[in-house]
Amino acid sequence: MAFRSFLHLGDNMCKCVFTTVQLKPKIYTFGGCKQIRNFNRFKGKTMTSFSKPSLVNDASNKHSAHTISLWKSFTFTVMFSGTTFIAAIIWEYKHVREKTYNVLRSYKQLRIHRTGWRRKMQKWWSSLPEGEKMFIPICFLNVLVYILWRIPAYRPTMYKYFSNSPASGNCWPMLLSTFSHYSLLHLITNMYVLHNFCPIAVTVLGREQFLAFYLTSGVVSSFSSHLYKAAIGIKDPSLGASGALMGIFGFLCTQFPNMYLSIVFISALKFQSGTAIKAAMGIDMLGCLCRWKLFDHAAHLGGALFGIFWQVWGNANIWQKREPIVLFLHKLCGPPKSH
Repeated sequence: MAFRSFLHLGDNMCKCVFTTVQLKPKIYTFGGCKQIRNFNRFKGKTMTSFSKPSLVNDASNKHSAHTISLWKSFTFTVMFSGTTFIAAIIWEYKHVREKTYNVLRSYKQLRIHRTGWRRKMQKWWSSLPEGEKMFIPICFLNVLVYILWRIPAYRPTMYKYFSNSPASGNCWPMLLSTFSHYSLLHLITNMYVLHNFCPIAVTVLGREQFLAFYLTSGVVSSFSSHLYKAAIGIKDPSLGASGALMGIFGFLCTQFPNMYLSIVFISALKFQSGTAIKAAMGIDMLGCLCRWKLFDHAAHLGGALFGIFWQVWGNANIWQKREPIVLFLHKLCGPPKSH
């Protein structure tokens, strides 16, 4: 079991863990994402079409198929990213709208009927910080997908929709694979990272922008993996949340470049977050150039670059300029009706 890095950000902020572990002879993890080698051994009879191309082995046909697949992936990435951020703006507008006009509404009757365990659950949920409220649903989805991996009857479907590969010809795994973990250690590691990232990231971005940013980082990292795998001819599927996590890591390290990090168990050794992101990206870039296949370095780079892009330009020039959409929503919805 080899640990790539085991970091925490500051003493009172958040922790970052990226592990690389060898779980089985032919199943590897990278960064928090996993790449499954010797795919044919796991897929079963119903997945034959996944690994055998339907086109003949003609070079021009292969090139055309790869081009079409990449264009599909690119189109999906752009459309999904735009739709996600627009949905986040709508969500934020609805949330602010409800809070602004609370004085016009009465929830007394609703609260009277919420007694017993439902009342306790409501109080518990209301007491949670925003970071925890974002972490719990994401973690629940990841745990649910992990459980589905454990059911043999669902495994062909899981490989088809919850593992990311440019050879699949399907775009939805670019998103769904970011919630997919094949091993328990893989799941625990990524959820530990996410739990420690959420408080500071949600505080900086807000819950609506954070969710859109997290999902888009995962899809962009998957597209980066598609580009790299198509370029060098890799068909092995990959899965995991490390692409989205690298997006958050890149954003926070760029936002707070002077924040100190230290290696867990070696707390005396400290370094700045700006140095950490440069080192991580340098290793991943070297991995791409040397064609290392143990980790999906392209996915890591894609996520980190998107995180840096969003901190440097995207937040100020896209999210902060959402006023036209908000005004349109306000005109469309009109003032809320009082009850």
